[in-house]
Amino acid sequence: MDNSRPRTSAGSPQQSPENAVPTSATSAGKVGGSEGRAQPASWPLALGALGVVFGDIGTSPLYALHTAFSMKHNAITPDPQNVYGIISMVLWTITIIVTVKYVLLVTRADNDGQGGILALVALLRRHLTGRRNLGTAVTLLGMLGAALFYGDAVITPAISVLSAVEGLSVVSPDLGRLVVPVSVVVLALLFAVQPFGTGKVARAFGPIMLAWFATMALLGIPQIIAHPQILVSLSPHWAIELVLRHPFQAFVLLGAVVLTVTGAEALYADLGHFGARAMRLAWLTAAMPALVLVYLGQGALVISTPEAVANPMFYLAPPALQIPLVIFATIATIIASQAVISGTFSVTRQAIRLGLLPRLAVKHTSRREEGQIYLSMVNWGLFVAVMALVLLFASSAELANAYGLAVTGTLVLESLLFLLFASAVWRWGWWKIAAFATLIGLLEIALFAANVTKLFAGGWLPLLIAAAVVLVMTTWLGGSDRVSTIRRELEGPLLPFVDALRSTRVRRVPGVVVFPHASPDTTPLALVRLVRDFHVLHEHVVIVRLVHANVPHVRPAERIRVDDIGSTADGIVHVTIRVGFIDDQDIPRNLALALDQSPELHIDLDQALYFLSVLTLRPPRTPRLRDWRQKLFLALEKNQANRTEIFHLPPTRTILLGSELHL
Repeated sequence: MDNSRPRTSAGSPQQSPENAVPTSATSAGKVGGSEGRAQPASWPLALGALGVVFGDIGTSPLYALHTAFSMKHNAITPDPQNVYGIISMVLWTITIIVTVKYVLLVTRADNDGQGGILALVALLRRHLTGRRNLGTAVTLLGMLGAALFYGDAVITPAISVLSAVEGLSVVSPDLGRLVVPVSVVVLALLFAVQPFGTGKVARAFGPIMLAWFATMALLGIPQIIAHPQILVSLSPHWAIELVLRHPFQAFVLLGAVVLTVTGAEALYADLGHFGARAMRLAWLTAAMPALVLVYLGQGALVISTPEAVANPMFYLAPPALQIPLVIFATIATIIASQAVISGTFSVTRQAIRLGLLPRLAVKHTSRREEGQIYLSMVNWGLFVAVMALVLLFASSAELANAYGLAVTGTLVLESLLFLLFASAVWRWGWWKIAAFATLIGLLEIALFAANVTKLFAGGWLPLLIAAAVVLVMTTWLGGSDRVSTIRRELEGPLLPFVDALRSTRVRRVPGVVVFPHASPDTTPLALVRLVRDFHVLHEHVVIVRLVHANVPHVRPAERIRVDDIGSTADGIVHVTIRVGFIDDQDIPRNLALALDQSPELHIDLDQALYFLSVLTLRPPRTPRLRDWRQKLFLALEKNQANRTEIFHLPPTRTILLGSELHL
């Protein structure tokens, strides 16, 4: 046999695994693939999108205009002319950012049907091969965007539930003292049910949110009829006129207006669950019309009843319906919070697959839906952070100061990455890029700048969270690179090791051993120790490499590659398993797939032993006080999830073997 020619399993790509690009028609290589695939925008999908994707932006009327009209946040009196200007700013901000940017443009930039800032980073990294500096910059931008998303994820459940429960104060001022305790109970229950999965509950999300959007529309229509002049707010000239009359106040006001588009980034992050067409159908036929009507209705109410600025959403309802509205709003905010929590799980797993975070245990809460996952450490970390915010800020108005900075930062970063994508992949001309930057980019920069003014009033909070996440990510990246370099020296090259087996006194014993190993050209550390220390090797040796492709999913037919190492007589083979960042890392199941695709592999997986290479890291023998990042890296590495669980290895047949390293 020609040893230089690898034997490849049926259906697997011939190119090198680390450079492999999916060849299927659904590949992210076909940019904007979701547009080109047969993806019917059915009403059931649109209904599901309405519940999961638009929960956050659908509950923003609970607190957005309440903040915008608050005299504490701006010095603009709620007279008709100013109200027309504020409502015009709100409606056109929603139109430009949500409808034009996300619904019509950004959702076309899918990575094999998946979206989100890290999916866009993975897509760009693949298309920027050979441009290392730009690829590094893209990774850093994505890292910062993901970090800001965590800040958003901490604030969203707190502000959403608080804003809903605050309706009790409208019913009766005496009930105001119950806002914080009730919010704490609701949020505690929400986080407590996460380990059980949300599949069954999610089926009800769509109908509930459809009813919520219909309720908002019905509450807004009577006020519009009573004050039809509010319809002039549909013209953008009122927003421009407000800016010209009160430039400083209008600039500060943008810090509250941005609250009307919170959750817009979820459109892109949840792309893979429903598809772009279903999202557009849900947004254009239900969510956007309802939001337009409720904001117009709130504006009309404030003009006719200025004292309603205290809480415009709940004053839209007749007194008899205010308590039911509080209950309904609380349910809607739970759905909005659930969407953000689930999104945090997904973003964390993507970050792990991209090497930005250490390995964490991922629990699948559904046997049919790959995206339904649970990460215990993330869930309870969020729980502690959210509870701290509720107790610290105690009201949605106070928490609103902290909210906008994370949202606008994410908006700006995603726009920048999208423009890089459109230029590098879609080959957009300069005029398209200039139009996007002028219409959307300048607005988002203005929104971000307005929220910077709230830095010391609470805006520091998401920045602090983002800084902590970036610190963890950069520490993990740097430490992992250093350890990988040292580990490669300890392992040594694979082919010379296999060649040396022929002249080494190694006893071959019956059986099958599997060595999970990340590098294609070095020897698994456990294999080195087994041969050198115990002078024994099993008859069949399988070295398994998991390759994390820059796509969400790799089809089974394209997932496996089997190569002989040395010669067939050695009984040593190398199996490469390519997985996307939403695929399961089940090594036994994928090896069974390799057996199906390569019948010449005669091994019994039911009796196989799995050897995990372990490199135990220790602090330096002469520690220095300034090596705090090294201590952080060691703490992260020590608390990684068990690879036996991650790879779904049978515990009774898994053996740990390796060495110790002092950093």
